[in-house]
Amino acid sequence: MRDPYDVLGVSKTATEAEIKSAYRKLAKKLHPDANKSDPKAASRFAELNSAYEILGETDKRKAFDRGEIDAEGKPRFQGFGARPGAGAGGPHDSQFESFTWGPSGFQRERHSSGGPGFGGGGAFEDVLRSMFGGARGGAAGTRDPFEAQDFGPAPSGQDVTASVTISLDEAAKGGTRRVHLPNGKDLEVKIPAGLSSGQQIRLKGQGMPGPGGAGDVLITVTVAKHPFFTVDGDDLRLDLPVTLYEAVLGGKVRVPTLDGAVELAIPPKTNAGRTFRLKGKGLKRKGGSKSGQKNARGDLLATVRIVLPEGGDDALTELMQTWRDTRPYDPRKDLK
Repeated sequence: MRDPYDVLGVSKTATEAEIKSAYRKLAKKLHPDANKSDPKAASRFAELNSAYEILGETDKRKAFDRGEIDAEGKPRFQGFGARPGAGAGGPHDSQFESFTWGPSGFQRERHSSGGPGFGGGGAFEDVLRSMFGGARGGAAGTRDPFEAQDFGPAPSGQDVTASVTISLDEAAKGGTRRVHLPNGKDLEVKIPAGLSSGQQIRLKGQGMPGPGGAGDVLITVTVAKHPFFTVDGDDLRLDLPVTLYEAVLGGKVRVPTLDGAVELAIPPKTNAGRTFRLKGKGLKRKGGSKSGQKNARGDLLATVRIVLPEGGDDALTELMQTWRDTRPYDPRKDLK
């Protein structure tokens, strides 16, 4: 794999913000969905993600800059750092570096040998055996300076990222979607009810293969805008058009919901802007309700909007002129 700095097109002195910005621009440019006719798009996108996984994490970036891990994030063997004449043991003292790669990440340790060669005269093969799990030398009760190193579990494969846009109805009720991944795979993905934009679905073991098992697939969800519902947390909002006579005289109007239309009673003399709450007609509440109901849902908030007839109405105009002249009133008196 190429040098991560070359993949992202940044210098080795680039800041975190510059690295993140470069990744976002390239991810948009190289995403397989934007290059469906290019058979190499998936591999280039995977290489970009691998590079950002190293440079986007402070510890991994430092380890790479020190030469402790390679461009794929795997540890590099540091070799035997013999330094004749160094240390307190005389001219035959030498230094030895060992390293571990385990749950705590990459660690390096420097040891000193006390005589010619390694381990006070021990054979080179003994050192190798002690490093990689062989018999430990030395007198009884003493600690071998070259203990076997714990390399930990083998690293898993790279995670694969993708995105999917779902409808508001799918977000509310759940469903299934077929998603095309950057690695070329197509998966049937179960959409759980109650998702919102920005949340992720994790598919374990569906990512890139690795020595310790395959990575995961992370799918970021975007909920598409609805023609007349807007999302407000767990609630939905709706502008409800009513006629002038319905607002004045009252009446029953049909209100759309995600479960189908319902009837709402509009009381007489209803002003524009009044909001009616239809309980349980919103989205699934995250974490359930305060009473412990697992399938609790938010509400639908319908706000009245008075709509006049299209094209005008001469009789209505004449009535309003008479009303203005004989029954004037000022609804804005409190704004003065």
